[in-house]
Amino acid sequence: MKIVIINSGSSSIKYQLIDMPSQEVICSGMIDRIGLETSNLTYKTNKDSLEERIPIANHKTGLEKIAQLLLDQSIGVIKSTQEIEAVGHRVVHGGASFSNTVMINDAIKEKIKQLFELAPLHNPANLEGIMVAEEVFASAKQVAVFDTAFHQTMPEVAYRYAIPNYLLTENKIRAYGFHGTSHKYVSEKAIGFLEKSNKIISIHLGNGCSITAIKDGKSMDHSMGFGPMNGLIMGTRSGDIDQSVIFYMVNTLGYQLSEVNTVLQKQSGMLGLTGHSDLRDIQANAESGDVNCQLALDMNVYRIKKYIGAYAAVLNGIDAIIFTAGIGENSAYIREKVCQEMEFLGLKLDLDKNNIRSNTIREINTVNSKTKILVIPTNEELEIATQVYDLIN
Repeated sequence: MKIVIINSGSSSIKYQLIDMPSQEVICSGMIDRIGLETSNLTYKTNKDSLEERIPIANHKTGLEKIAQLLLDQSIGVIKSTQEIEAVGHRVVHGGASFSNTVMINDAIKEKIKQLFELAPLHNPANLEGIMVAEEVFASAKQVAVFDTAFHQTMPEVAYRYAIPNYLLTENKIRAYGFHGTSHKYVSEKAIGFLEKSNKIISIHLGNGCSITAIKDGKSMDHSMGFGPMNGLIMGTRSGDIDQSVIFYMVNTLGYQLSEVNTVLQKQSGMLGLTGHSDLRDIQANAESGDVNCQLALDMNVYRIKKYIGAYAAVLNGIDAIIFTAGIGENSAYIREKVCQEMEFLGLKLDLDKNNIRSNTIREINTVNSKTKILVIPTNEELEIATQVYDLIN
């Protein structure tokens, strides 16, 4: 069964064509920096590879470009869209409606649309991906896999807010958690890799960032909440902020609520601090002496370390921490700074191992480190393909 996986992030699209159940990756690639002046496009098969720097204005344009490459006469991997039996879509917010993988129909699309306000950087892009895929792969089954599903195991003390009870029972206001597909995949990889790994902290660092406390393979607490905006400092999202700031911006500074939402979702985080949302640009500028970029990196690391400490308390210890996603897998600098002065939690980083680049799971801790420090490449696409295949079969 050939399954196309579409993983639309807030500023990227990762895609794979996977044959299941063999898990053979026929084609893979990514478009990042969507909406910036130049986007990076990669396309790779067993025989061919392509890298381009072209303007990709939005997710719709990106998805159409991917479809063109799959069908290309010289480097394409399918002759007809009829060969695709299913398309698996990552959908960020499932709210209270979805705790499992589902076949997509009009009612499902409408519910995803109703959740736009809770995930304004993601659910619109996810729905766009679904609608474009329905046109391009008209005969394929369309399946949605929700980021929130993995976190359904969070205990009530973790997912509830200290607000009137009716807001939970009637309005379903609670913490849902996100990046669940990634956290599930890498934590299962860690459990298979280590002999003892029942207490894990998984750190997903990309344009969106989150951290999860995992015990015996189950999510116990998570940095994001009702929407994917809370917790760690992100590319354009503020992460944790005193809610009094929102009232002050509205009541004293004269902002409209929609403007506050735009500021906190799209103009804050690393972008608000530095003028750049891409960590590669920020690191380069910091190395050149830009004090704003240097401070932003320090703030980013400080916030991650705070959550590690909190989740070590929740789990009553740590067997391993995991770095994953674009920044977590590729930024030796961030990993080094996060692990500095964390000996009390048993974290001892091997600097030489940390600076080695690899596409496989690896330890970057010293031999005498009490707590394992792992870099695990996430593969949300394979996890989605597995769930799609299981649903259909």
